[in-house]
Amino acid sequence: MTQLKAQITGVGETAYTRGTDRSERDQILDASLTACADAGIEPKAIDGVVMAWKDSPTNEDVVNTFGIEDLKYHAHVHIGGASPAAAVLQAAMAVTTGVATRVLVATGWNAYSTPVRLSSGAQESSNVTNMPGKEIRQNIEYPLGLFAPMQWYSFHANRWFYEYEADPKGMETVALATRKHANLNPNAYMGGRTLTSDDYQASKYLVKPFRLFDISLETDGAAAVIVSAAAVDSESSRGVSILSGSEGHADAPDDILARPDVLNMGITKAGPRALELAGVKPDDFDFAQIYDCFTFIVLRQLEELGFCQRGESSDFVANGRIELGGDLPLNTHGGLLSEAHVAGMNHVVEAVRQLRGEAGERQVHGAGLGLVTGYGDFGDGSVLVMGR
Repeated sequence: MTQLKAQITGVGETAYTRGTDRSERDQILDASLTACADAGIEPKAIDGVVMAWKDSPTNEDVVNTFGIEDLKYHAHVHIGGASPAAAVLQAAMAVTTGVATRVLVATGWNAYSTPVRLSSGAQESSNVTNMPGKEIRQNIEYPLGLFAPMQWYSFHANRWFYEYEADPKGMETVALATRKHANLNPNAYMGGRTLTSDDYQASKYLVKPFRLFDISLETDGAAAVIVSAAAVDSESSRGVSILSGSEGHADAPDDILARPDVLNMGITKAGPRALELAGVKPDDFDFAQIYDCFTFIVLRQLEELGFCQRGESSDFVANGRIELGGDLPLNTHGGLLSEAHVAGMNHVVEAVRQLRGEAGERQVHGAGLGLVTGYGDFGDGSVLVMGR
């Protein structure tokens, strides 16, 4: 079995806002240049580019902006919120095999300032109009009038509650813990905005079982990392090793209702693979950055990753276990729920900061092993195991 010989040597983020006059391209390039500076390298030293989810900027944009003379590798990963972790894994494989030596992985999203927001469903419904070759809808949920992600995910959540009599209290626990962590993060959009149990319970249902605070933010911003061959940047004492990774895809990936088991998803397959490759168990992790487009999907991933059995995650996260000082601090930056939504690239950035010991007030004491997940579209999954 070939071991990954790769590390993340630089990270970068923009400010996370609601309202910007900068394009997504400019946001991503800004975060990328910050990552180069953090790695202590000239931008022209980059010889690989993997764009996670977004097609802009193009590889030509990066070459021109960075002054790169010899771009050896580029790729684009399109599996929604699973793209960043999967893209980091691609970069790690590229530097391990010698295809490239320093690979930029970046993404960003002006989710708030875009003319058509994903939460409205209009963006998705526009993709299934009578375009040439698109007369037949590709997802069986569309004819039911279900266009927004919160509608799609409600099938999964309600099946989980029905089949395992899961306790919805766990969703509130996740929402409150991530907001508590965001209040320790100067770059979190929801930082400084407290959230109490009363606030959560008083918030309206948007699609049952999801209340307002069960759903991720729509923000503007970008994040990036530099993945380097371990031998090339071995002088960097701040490098964080990528120990293993994996991606997985749900059965009947485009149609939730057509799956033999609605609760199976990409993480069901990717999680055990990544842990086995790294030779670790769930109990070994010092923290986890779990993709949190919805509070319930955090609970479900914990179950599929093996931290607990199906239906038991609400008990698992109770009593402060996922807060700083608990057994498994989770989404220590605030996550998509309270820091920002950049498709989960900010989860990778936060994992690096934790393993470097650079997370400030939200630092996990003695952090040496971390887990990052991605969750995209109708159930694509990606996992990274990272350590010092």
